Amino acid sequence: MRVRRRLSDLPVNRMVPNVLTLLALCAGMTAIRFAINGEFQYAVFAIIAAGIFDGLDGRLARLLKATSQFGAELDSLADFISFGVAPAAVLYLWTMAALGSIGWAIVLFFAVCCALRLARFNTQLGAEPAPYAANFFSGAPAPAGAGLIMLPMFISFEWGDWIARSPYLNAVWIGGVALLMVSTVPTVSLKRIRIPHRFVMPSLLGIGVMTGFLTTAPWPTLTFVGAVYLGSIPLTIRAAAQARRAAAMRPAEPAEATAPLVPAAVVLPLGEATPPASPPANEWRH
Repeated sequence: MRVRRRLSDLPVNRMVPNVLTLLALCAGMTAIRFAINGEFQYAVFAIIAAGIFDGLDGRLARLLKATSQFGAELDSLADFISFGVAPAAVLYLWTMAALGSIGWAIVLFFAVCCALRLARFNTQLGAEPAPYAANFFSGAPAPAGAGLIMLPMFISFEWGDWIARSPYLNAVWIGGVALLMVSTVPTVSLKRIRIPHRFVMPSLLGIGVMTGFLTTAPWPTLTFVGAVYLGSIPLTIRAAAQARRAAAMRPAEPAEATAPLVPAAVVLPLGEATPPASPPANEWRH
């Protein structure tokens, strides 16, 4: 007789991270809808909302101890839609369609690089990174790449289309960001940053001020954030190189001595031919 295993109910708190991941996916798809209707500013806001949801789901899963393989796979698929497909479609409809097949090939190149970036990240989840590389991302992460290729849109929304809506300028920019995503250039990882206790209050005040600017002047603020991120890349390259040199100069730790597999020999007095008794079984070490 076949015994059926009864499944226990799933707590609601374990579903919350997956719900946030699905919201990020829906926001990315909604951005494509806005772009099709010509509402490009709303499309950008939808992708930014997807980035916020993506930043919360993983941290909330670890906080609630609700991490799972299913959640990791779902998050990767949602990231590809929200930060690979959606930005590429928005940029194509915004300006790259003017180049015809070439414009489509360029945004397709970005989407492919985003998929490769996520696949490489997933394969490295189980591996332990080198100590000097643990504080950095290898290449730009998918949300950062999506924000960077939309940087010309931020500039155009605030200061006019004549500055940054050129399809040729955007073609070069999209290709460069796509290559940055699949490169091994070290970039900043915010989750590894540790804030000293005396800087906690000023940091919170700064976040509040930045939020105020984001709500009143979103496009200059987002342009500033993108410029700061680009400016941090040379600093992270230098910091990673210094950490690599420090790790290479650090002396290797001596290997721990292993316990012998056989007991030490016992010296017998002269004339004594009987070997010592075998040690108890619990004294052997393998």
